[in-house]
Amino acid sequence: MMQRPRIWVGLLLWAVFSQAQAAWTVNMAPGATEVSRAVFDLHMITFWICVVIGVVVFGAMFWSMLIHRRSTGQQPAHFHESTTVEILWTLIPLVILVVIAIPATKTLIDIYDTTESELDIQVTGYQWKWHYKYLGQEVEFFSNLATPQSQIQNQEPKSENYLLEVDNPLVVPIGTKVRFLITGADVIHSWWVPAFAVKKDAIPGFVNESWTRIDKPGIYRGQCTELCGKDHGFMPIVVEAKSKEDFAKWLAVRKDEALQLKELTSKEWTREELIARGEKTYQTTCAACHQAEGQGMPPMFPALKGSKIATGPQKEHLDMVFNGKPGTAMAAFGKQLSEVDIAAVITYERNAWGNAMNDMVTPKDVLALKQAQE
Repeated sequence: MMQRPRIWVGLLLWAVFSQAQAAWTVNMAPGATEVSRAVFDLHMITFWICVVIGVVVFGAMFWSMLIHRRSTGQQPAHFHESTTVEILWTLIPLVILVVIAIPATKTLIDIYDTTESELDIQVTGYQWKWHYKYLGQEVEFFSNLATPQSQIQNQEPKSENYLLEVDNPLVVPIGTKVRFLITGADVIHSWWVPAFAVKKDAIPGFVNESWTRIDKPGIYRGQCTELCGKDHGFMPIVVEAKSKEDFAKWLAVRKDEALQLKELTSKEWTREELIARGEKTYQTTCAACHQAEGQGMPPMFPALKGSKIATGPQKEHLDMVFNGKPGTAMAAFGKQLSEVDIAAVITYERNAWGNAMNDMVTPKDVLALKQAQE
């Protein structure tokens, strides 16, 4: 009688958890590049060799257990130090390893061959975003998580690409050998895009190399795979592959935007314009730590609402944002943001959430500090 409740409890648990399972697959994806497909083929070769070994070994074991069981009157054979057996169990694994080593060596050589690249991109990991610099093209930008805080805080339904969407994707041309020079600016990160079979650690002070050649246009997503801090799960990677013609057009637009951004430094800004731009910069760059309404998460991330920094002298506020604070989680944004964005976000912080300082920091002020420290 005591067994029935256990059975019903088991069935109930099975019904609940069977409905709560996440989507899953039973194999790797072939990928979008020649190298990634070579890695997939190598995986499948090794997999089927293991399957054959498993079938032979377990088949022989179960056959022996069934046919030579004691109940049939079988007598065990007595032998010791069989030269034939020792030769076989040495040669067979050696042949198997050679069969695997030949394609594996070829694939590894291809993976590490970064020569004759047609486009070089420097990838730098920051807490918690990526910086992309197209070497020789005068184009660089940061790529930040674009998933709204309202979704992260479960205030809105999750989007299709929840936590895998960014404001500025890395754009590359198809049919082009692209070399990645990967490093870190603060802690160790890792740049990983499964469809390319590219995964390299971004280590401060070191530069790792990798490359890819994408076959067809599309959007490919990845993530940082190194535990790099509290927002490790919020620094996705998005790569958009375009045709060579579309990439050339995109690059031309980006170059024009870079020139325009330099010109904005000398523009005469109003406080209202800086506050409007600063709010967007704050939500993208600062809200993850200091929160959308500036309330912070003390003691690790202090509040900006009513703080001594945001309501104190402009010079101290500018120095804090530009140079950061050593020994704390406050990063230096002098090399991460433009003069315009630094001036805008400081102006926003000094006039938001009731701080009401009614003043402004201009891009020229930021440029003067940058020049003084160079």
